[in-house]
Amino acid sequence: MHLLFVTSIVPDGALASGYEIANAAIIAALRRAGARVTVIGFIWPGKAASDPENTVVLGAVDVRTESASALKKLSWVGKAMLSGLTFSSVKLRAVSDRDVRAAIERAGPFDGYVLNSVQFAGAFEKLLEDRPSLFVAHNVEHLSARENAAAAGGLFQRLLFRREARLLKIVEERLCRRARFVFTLAEEDRAALGVATDNRSAVLPLVTGASAPALKGPRRIECDAALIGTWTWQPNRIGLDWFLAKVVPHLRPDFRIRIAGHMPSGVTSVHPGVEFVGRVPDARAFVSGAAVIPLISTAGSGVQLKTIETFELGLPSVATGRSLRGIDHRPDNCVVTDDPVAFARSLEAAAADIRDVDGSAFHRRQVKALDTAIQLGLEKLGAVRREVFA
Repeated sequence: MHLLFVTSIVPDGALASGYEIANAAIIAALRRAGARVTVIGFIWPGKAASDPENTVVLGAVDVRTESASALKKLSWVGKAMLSGLTFSSVKLRAVSDRDVRAAIERAGPFDGYVLNSVQFAGAFEKLLEDRPSLFVAHNVEHLSARENAAAAGGLFQRLLFRREARLLKIVEERLCRRARFVFTLAEEDRAALGVATDNRSAVLPLVTGASAPALKGPRRIECDAALIGTWTWQPNRIGLDWFLAKVVPHLRPDFRIRIAGHMPSGVTSVHPGVEFVGRVPDARAFVSGAAVIPLISTAGSGVQLKTIETFELGLPSVATGRSLRGIDHRPDNCVVTDDPVAFARSLEAAAADIRDVDGSAFHRRQVKALDTAIQLGLEKLGAVRREVFA
């Protein structure tokens, strides 16, 4: 079976974000199941596809809102309003329908699409209706947009997110309705998308790599807690704001917290132990230098890849309930609480008594469940194909 994996950004091997890590895990699982997978989409400027023989690149685009100029943002808003597309999809309208159709034809004969998230599928929806499809919902995007609207500071941004939520709900409903099978990354997302039956959807448990990550030698503890993330992504920013405003004030003044990643303007903390360190060369080495990992998600849907990596590494953690979405098994050294005071006390206790565990069992469990779920979807798609050609 030959599948065209349709995505906004094709893999370049960097695995710099949770989205890219998830894509790599899903593509690898499809191939383990015996499918031939060709990936089609855009590439980050200055990057190259990691698997060029099985990738069709439509061009280079930078879809990050935070790094775009004011003129570029205004252009995106204008195009979205005129076209009726979402803000997230209009960013991908950098090529014409004709160019996309020609690129699809260059991919050669194939049996179906894997529509990877809503952004590209929403941008070129009509072009992707000529084959049966599987839909991968990384998040329930309309709910995330609704949460972003509630957290927005300005009226214009709030109205933009509300529009995004309304349109995304319509597009997600269409994609789910047309898909032969839907994959989500968290159990609760199946119900939120209206596909919570076993013949319509399954959850994809994710991993961060083909094998369980291993720490190189004994850990050298350099701080009490460490966080790393794409803080310009609004759901992550909401969690960070909660942590800094609600949890950090209850921590001892000498509790050392390092926060890595690009930081949007306006994020500060008066706690003497908080240090914003910007980009770090090795994310895994950075988190491994912390006594405990705070898992602080309070918004969004889908799965938290930071949670999965923490569990794979066997590191101690304190997590909110939202941080565990999409996770069926919680290791013994993870404490769960949504109460800010209890969260702070648990961080201090974990840092004072560090308990690492073997994360390889968690990784094996995730891979086995991922492969089982992928097989279910491929069987649905294969059944449709047999009906068509019978």
